[in-house]
Amino acid sequence: MSESSNKRDLPGDVSETRSLLISGDYIAGRDLATVVYLALHMGRPMLLEGEAGVGKTEIAKVLAATLGRDLIRLQCFEGLDLASAVYEWNYPRQMVAIRIAEAEGDTGDIGKNLYSREFLTERPLLSALEEHANGPPVLLIDEIDRADEPFEAFLLELLSDFQISIPELGTIKAKEPPIVVITSNRTREVHDALRRRCLYHWVDYPSQETESRIVALKAPDIADELRDQLVAFIHKLREQDLFKRPGVAEVIDWANALTQLDVVTLTPEVLDDTLGSLLKYQDDIAKLRGSEAARLLAEIQAAA
Repeated sequence: MSESSNKRDLPGDVSETRSLLISGDYIAGRDLATVVYLALHMGRPMLLEGEAGVGKTEIAKVLAATLGRDLIRLQCFEGLDLASAVYEWNYPRQMVAIRIAEAEGDTGDIGKNLYSREFLTERPLLSALEEHANGPPVLLIDEIDRADEPFEAFLLELLSDFQISIPELGTIKAKEPPIVVITSNRTREVHDALRRRCLYHWVDYPSQETESRIVALKAPDIADELRDQLVAFIHKLREQDLFKRPGVAEVIDWANALTQLDVVTLTPEVLDDTLGSLLKYQDDIAKLRGSEAARLLAEIQAAA
């Protein structure tokens, strides 16, 4: 697929980008749609920061689905190294090849052949540089803040030229850069040098109106009145001093759980029974269960 045809597949302006995201069931504000549009047309990585569960990872998934591109995901973790992220040699297969060559008495070129693409195991970053039939893939580098700083330095080099040097094979360079989405939950600060390579956006909790639209889209069986109560309660809950405030993902889970239980309206009893669908830490559940949850519910009912 040529570069020009790939460009034609991309949204033509910010409004089209917003519509593209909505077609993938992702409701985005114009500010986020602008960052996505610019990243697609400028070939720049996106760095999306925000609390866990606000929809950062989902953006990459939606872009891959709506643009018809492959999604390649690198989940970051402490101790992530090149063998897990870029490539490694398939040593068991190399050993088999050596034994076969020895048995056949043909060991002349075996040393050279052992380090060919046939014995190379591609990991996400190398795979993202390869040519794909349906155009450059979407490369999701998820939770970069969990990786060590030396890996972040390597990533900086990769994103500068979209190429990787393999000593035994030479340099492998992408014919067309992948669409790169980097996410961070900000458990540590991402280095300034990496930030400068990216277009940045803070993905915040949605407004009450937007979150209501998201719940209606992702949990379509929930009644309108219950949805309004649920979203109002969530926004009141996020004002509390919690170890982990519920993200959009937890809200959708809670809405589906209430629907499954045939709940018609929120009550203190319903809240106490279902807090485990919404909050993921015992200290938060203990703090809310009982009188505190009932107080918050009374406040939103009084304001309705």
